Amino acid sequence: MAEQPAIHNRESASKNRVYNHASHERIRRALRWLITNIGWRWLVKIDRVEGLENLPATGPAILMINHIASVDPIMVLGNLPRNIVPMAKIEAYQVPVWGFFVGLWDVIPVRRGEADREAITKTLAVLAAGEIVLVAPQGTRQPSLQQAKEGIAYLAHKSGASIIPVAVDGTEGFPSVSRKRWAGPGATVRLGKPFRFKKIEGRLPREALRKMTDEALYRLAAMLPEKRRGIYADLSKATSEYIE
Repeated sequence: MAEQPAIHNRESASKNRVYNHASHERIRRALRWLITNIGWRWLVKIDRVEGLENLPATGPAILMINHIASVDPIMVLGNLPRNIVPMAKIEAYQVPVWGFFVGLWDVIPVRRGEADREAITKTLAVLAAGEIVLVAPQGTRQPSLQQAKEGIAYLAHKSGASIIPVAVDGTEGFPSVSRKRWAGPGATVRLGKPFRFKKIEGRLPREALRKMTDEALYRLAAMLPEKRRGIYADLSKATSEYIE
C-alpha cells in the first residue's frame, strides 16, 4: 500500500505534545511475543482473521471495534502486523497484574462519564505520530451495538485519520479454561474498508458529530451478524452525508 503521511492535526493542545512512539516499540514487540506464544493458549480461540489488506502499512488510522468481551482489544492488536495503541477505561490500570501490562503497553487511559481532554490530547498526538489507535466507541462491553459516543467522530474529524471498522464476534466466554468452551466455535476478526469524514472547517455542532458517529456505526453494523447490530440493525437508515 502507498505510504500515508503523518497527520498535522488542528488541535492546539496536541501540537505542543509530541508522542515518541519509537520508545514503546521494543516493549510492545516483547508483549506481542508473549501474546502470540503464550497468551493464545488460554486467552481466546481464534478461528479466522480477515481483511488485513485494509490495514495501511504506514500512517495513522482509527480502528473502530464492537466490544463484546474483555479479550476483544487484545485479540485485535495481537493479530495485526502493526502495533496498535488502544484506548481503555482508566480503571484498567488498577486491575491487579493486568494493570501492569496495560501500563507497559502505554494504553491511553480514559475517564468515562466526562469529556476527558487529556485522553483526547494524547490520542491526537498518537495519531499525529502516524500510529494506529483502537477505539470501542460504545465505551463499554455490550452483546450488540448501542448508541455510540461522539468521541470517535471528533477524533477522526480533528485528526483527518481514516476509520477502519473492525467486526468482532465469538469472544463470549473467553478467557476460559473450560474444555467445552475451547471445543466450541472460536472468535473472528474482520477488518472493513477504511473511510474518512469530509473536511469541514470550523467548529462542528453536536448534532453533526452525532450524525457522523451514527454514519460510522452503520458501517460497522453492516459487517456484523444481525444479532450484533443492536440499534443500528435497520441498515436502510444508514446515510453518508459526512463520509467522503
